[in-house]
Amino acid sequence: MALIKKIRQRTGLAIGVIAVGLIFFLVGGDILSPNSTLLGGSSNKVGEIAGESITYEEYIQKIEETKFSFQQNTGRTPSEAEMYSIREQAWQALIVDKVFKNQYEALGMTISDAELVDMVQGENIIPELRQQLVNPTTGEFDRAQLITFLQSLENAGPEQRAFWAQQEKLFADARLRIKYDNLLATSEYATKAEGRLQHKMANTIADVDHVFIPFYVIPDAEIEVTDAELKAYINKHKEKFQVSNAVDLDYVVFNLYPSGEDSTAVISEIERLTEALRTSESDSAFAVRNSETNNAFRTILPGETLPESLTSNVDNIEVGETYGPFVTARSTYISYKITDKFNGTPRMRASHILFGTQGLEDADKAEVKAQAEEILKEIQGGLNFATAATQYGQDGTAQRGGDLGWFAKDDFVTEFAEATYAARATGLINRLVETEYGYHIINVTELPKTETYKIAAIELELIPSDATRNDIFRQADSFSANSTNAKEFQANAEAEGFRIIQANGVGAFSRNLNNQTNAREIIRWAFNDASVGKVSQVFELDNTYIVAKLRGKYEEGVASLDQVRAQVLVQVRNEKKAAKITERIKGKTTLEEIKAEFGDDASLDNSADLTLGSSVLPGVGFAPRAIGAIFGLKNSGEMTKPIHEDVGVIVAKLNAITPATEVADYNSYQASIAQNNSQRTTYMIMMALEDLANVKDYRYKFF
Repeated sequence: MALIKKIRQRTGLAIGVIAVGLIFFLVGGDILSPNSTLLGGSSNKVGEIAGESITYEEYIQKIEETKFSFQQNTGRTPSEAEMYSIREQAWQALIVDKVFKNQYEALGMTISDAELVDMVQGENIIPELRQQLVNPTTGEFDRAQLITFLQSLENAGPEQRAFWAQQEKLFADARLRIKYDNLLATSEYATKAEGRLQHKMANTIADVDHVFIPFYVIPDAEIEVTDAELKAYINKHKEKFQVSNAVDLDYVVFNLYPSGEDSTAVISEIERLTEALRTSESDSAFAVRNSETNNAFRTILPGETLPESLTSNVDNIEVGETYGPFVTARSTYISYKITDKFNGTPRMRASHILFGTQGLEDADKAEVKAQAEEILKEIQGGLNFATAATQYGQDGTAQRGGDLGWFAKDDFVTEFAEATYAARATGLINRLVETEYGYHIINVTELPKTETYKIAAIELELIPSDATRNDIFRQADSFSANSTNAKEFQANAEAEGFRIIQANGVGAFSRNLNNQTNAREIIRWAFNDASVGKVSQVFELDNTYIVAKLRGKYEEGVASLDQVRAQVLVQVRNEKKAAKITERIKGKTTLEEIKAEFGDDASLDNSADLTLGSSVLPGVGFAPRAIGAIFGLKNSGEMTKPIHEDVGVIVAKLNAITPATEVADYNSYQASIAQNNSQRTTYMIMMALEDLANVKDYRYKFF
């Protein structure tokens, strides 16, 4: 699918702008998740897809392709956090390749060279390129950038050419997936019978009285449940208790907190630096050289606020003075020196609602102007500006209520800047302002300010010293060395006063242990190296050392009783409570009698407009079985049997039922059903094909 020669004769683009979003579109990846170091394993097999083994080498190659694309698009090497997501994208890309390839071939679906050329340079440029190749001045797609890049490929280096070849494949794969999804999505159809049922569900109404008896009316102490009953429940409901590979861990945390000596040393140093800053003749150089903050010397522009740690401690801030040290919310010590205060370039703040007119003819512009004037009148009449901006705004500010932030006059086009800077009070400008981008409704939120500061800051972080870290590590290492089995682990923790924390049902691909993040190495140890009862070495996390013990290991399949005991106990206990409640109801012929049996713990309510399609019973909650039973009653005054729902037992009495009337046609209901099904098609197709492909993922052994 190499089209470089065809394309470079006519077209252009800066390599870094092609969308990472193409990979998002294909595999639904996430670029912002936690990550761990890439490690190898003893096996060469990382998984199976549609019966085909995926080797470690094949997977690594796909990772490198994805990583290369990321580097070309961003101009940088991915971080550790981003590498985790890149590996996930690579795996999902392999699934898509294997699962959908046979589907495309069976349907004879292809992307021709002419179609691909049209996608990147013709009349139908794909959205992924249009969104990324935007002229910063006009905010519109810039074909010139695309032409420049494509023409430059003739003399491009091998990396750039390889990158573009990879993009061609991504474009083609994306288009094939769109065709496939659309083919099935547009095949959705709802019959007249389905439409009639939908109408009936929405318009059949019942008037019912219902009494609700919550399970807590029977104390837990009155219910005896045996392990045999719990196991029998699991066997009867195996589909509810399917689990993946999992482990249970116990662990002890050794927090890396600074010692008293560390705190004394930091305070002494910040006080020394504060005095030196006070007498320094080169504030900026001194602050940059001695501070641990990235903004050691900065300018506070008009409209920007001074640091909270300064304003919350000092009432009258004066030029030339040094303030601090203060303790910040980040557990740092900071001191400030006000180097200068002066009147800088005025900056003000406003919000706007843009009604775009670029590329429109005069008649169309007139329609847009009329709409903008109508909205302006509504705002003048009391419509909230931010609400209107969110609803009608046509640029990126709409999602934040039209807020433009603080800006100088030269930051905006002349007509807009002159209108805002001419305002003498905050509030709505009672006329439309026209610029080359369209018509603007403007709300001035802050008048121009000029007050500007230059400040120097010395900030030191209070962290454990090397000596403190070594002391804490020795403590953790001693605990690990002396706890060679589960019994010693428990005894030593109790003797030393260490708290043992449990992490239950930890999955093979988990990255955290409860609130301990980036714990991937501990989880890999548990699945690959540990046996039940084994105690780990010391693992170093972000701010802690951890020693873990493997308490249990479970294979994929039906959960063991130990894994789901608490969940099953509730279910079995509630079944027994429901039986007791039902027994106490026997012989009661009215809802009032039933409620009286349980006093204030039970509730008696009326629902006058309950619909057949409802799943929630007012005053009770999710109760689909009860609602189904209600609409199964035939006569007014008839009562249901006691119905066991998740929250308790319900008995209902039908007062009246109003059947749905027949309508002339059910097209709207049929269309609604088809649309809803169509919207779920893409996801359901992927899940179904992945299930049929019997995907097995062993990557946890390697990463």
